[in-house]
Amino acid sequence: MPKSMPEGQMPEDQFEIPFDKLHEECGIFAVYGHPEASNLAHLGLHALQHRGQESAGIASCDGKEIHCFKSMGHVADIFTASVLNRLPGHMAIGHTRYSTAGDTAILNAQPFSVACNKGRIAVAHNGNLTNASELRKQLEDQGSIFQATSDTEVILHLVARSDQKTISSALREALLLIDGAFSLVFMTEDSVIVARDPHGFRPLAIGRMNLRTGPAYVFASETCAFDLIDAHYIGDVEPGEMVIAGPDGLLREFYTVPQNRAQCVFEHVYFSRPDSTVFGRSVQQSREMMGRLLSHEKPVDADVVVPIPDSGVAAALGYSAESGIPFRHGLIRNHYVGRTFIEPSQAIRDFGVRLKLNPVREILKGKSVLLVDDSLVRGTTSQKIVRMVRNAGAREVHVRISCPPTMSPCFYGVDTPTKRELIAANQSIEEIREFIGCDTLAYLSLENLSKAVNDENEHYCYACYTGRYPTDLVNIEELMASRPNR
Repeated sequence: MPKSMPEGQMPEDQFEIPFDKLHEECGIFAVYGHPEASNLAHLGLHALQHRGQESAGIASCDGKEIHCFKSMGHVADIFTASVLNRLPGHMAIGHTRYSTAGDTAILNAQPFSVACNKGRIAVAHNGNLTNASELRKQLEDQGSIFQATSDTEVILHLVARSDQKTISSALREALLLIDGAFSLVFMTEDSVIVARDPHGFRPLAIGRMNLRTGPAYVFASETCAFDLIDAHYIGDVEPGEMVIAGPDGLLREFYTVPQNRAQCVFEHVYFSRPDSTVFGRSVQQSREMMGRLLSHEKPVDADVVVPIPDSGVAAALGYSAESGIPFRHGLIRNHYVGRTFIEPSQAIRDFGVRLKLNPVREILKGKSVLLVDDSLVRGTTSQKIVRMVRNAGAREVHVRISCPPTMSPCFYGVDTPTKRELIAANQSIEEIREFIGCDTLAYLSLENLSKAVNDENEHYCYACYTGRYPTDLVNIEELMASRPNR
């Protein structure tokens, strides 16, 4: 970057707007048995837009051909009426993607669609295969040619090279070879096939629509996608289960023995929309309970509870309700800001955060303010928000985080910084407090997080807080270096 360029400014004045959060890498959707399948997929992806904002795609099938369209950008901008008209058929799968830095190419956009010796197939994936590099090398040594850097393509090659005669049998075989986290939606010329890894890391819900011609089945990362299309949530794809929606209805089977469940707790902490049911539990209920438990565990004498929007709202409501401290929207978020913006030549302090958040001075001035957020990753954004609240006249600023300190990277479908970049892995809570500039800082304990999601049977993965991973990770350094993008 040229030395003359102001700190934080991108080439040609393109400023990358920072918001210090972990990123879910994608959302998936599938529908079988509906005459407007591609349009329903479009609506479903629109509801799942928060799970990925860099690319989106839909593949549809009319029983003969698989039609596919994908592009960089947001769902509403990509899928115009003319595009959807080119995606006919009674079944469709869709994907919306967030990529890691430096790899936003269209070649990694999903669904992937190929023609092979078993017919035409398309696939979309939410998760991360921890043995993808090993499998990719084996396949390349055997002559396979890869077009993208996504680990999802590995699954397609495994299916295509299988000696099994049918796609469903080949998929069963492939699923037994892959490790890590995956919720998959496959589409063949006559059916939609979905599967979930044996640990159940990533969510995958099942819905049903009752049509005059019979039932249509839908699958989605979150149930909020069902609400938009009037589908009824009927349950989840179970860990280790494969479900086939086809001419014979809905067929369910376990392709392997389920293992110890390791559902991603961060789905309830941050990723999922609060109006969704994820892993069979209301996300809103979990987040409000996090706030309630946090108020007992880490009380503070404050005048007002202010959420850091939008993900801190539910926990802040819970904290306020339990503590009796009034809840107020003291920070207003601008929802119409893209990923980049042209920064003025005259540098403005904390420009990126100012674009997204603005304080309500009448609420903050002279008050002891309790800021509630869902997580604190690097601490850089929190530092700027605390400074913004102080500059708006707050007398004191207290910060409460509705989850434990994030200490370790994730290898199961979350774009996580390296351990070196995670502030809680390298500094004490007091050092973090001093860095972000608040008067007090406290986190929810792991025990109370478990209570908040009602994890009596130990079904959740807490590896990002504990560093204890539920699967064998042979070489963490290699995984961090080669972790493929969805």
